[in-house]
Amino acid sequence: MFTGIVAAVGCITSITPLNAEDSNAGVRLTIGAGGLPLEDVGIGDSIAINGACMTVTQKSADSFIVDVSRESLNCTVGLDAPGEVNLEKALTLADRLGGHLVSGHVDGLGSVQRFEPVGESWELVIEAPANLAKYLAYKGSIVINGVSLTVNQVSDHAHTCAVSINLIPHTIAATTLKHLKAGSKVNLEIDLIARYVERMLSVTANTHQMSN
Repeated sequence: MFTGIVAAVGCITSITPLNAEDSNAGVRLTIGAGGLPLEDVGIGDSIAINGACMTVTQKSADSFIVDVSRESLNCTVGLDAPGEVNLEKALTLADRLGGHLVSGHVDGLGSVQRFEPVGESWELVIEAPANLAKYLAYKGSIVINGVSLTVNQVSDHAHTCAVSINLIPHTIAATTLKHLKAGSKVNLEIDLIARYVERMLSVTANTHQMSN
């Protein structure tokens, strides 16, 4: 579990195919940890990379290595090329829950419609897949590239759902969201509680129908 509070901006420094002879194979990433302390990270621990939970297989004093399956690569963005990434170590029971409960499982990809300054802050508008629309609500939570954010507005359309988010200067400075532009793809994770509420309501409705 994570909180969506980015602890450091790291950098993917190298990408190696896990099987050079198989185009469907995954890749091995070497990631410079930036300001993320690794002293308490062990082999097998989880680190969220741009919102995707990955397992540490090797580490040094200032970098670590993860293996990413082809399935994960197909479902995410930002893990297949060198560049900056948002990093967060897994939540411990002693940590503060500064964002919201985040699983590190990407639910879909969004596309940036607009990203521009508004006063001292920035407005970020993301076009999300329609199947995620029911989980998005005004003042609800969403994770974008591993960052826990609050939804300011939701607009439903025929095949998509647009969410508007306000980013304060600190968030811009402390994450990779500063690099977004119109057309950029982003990793999305819906609120964990909303997922369970939807499941409970659907089971209740199905049980009611079966009893009639």
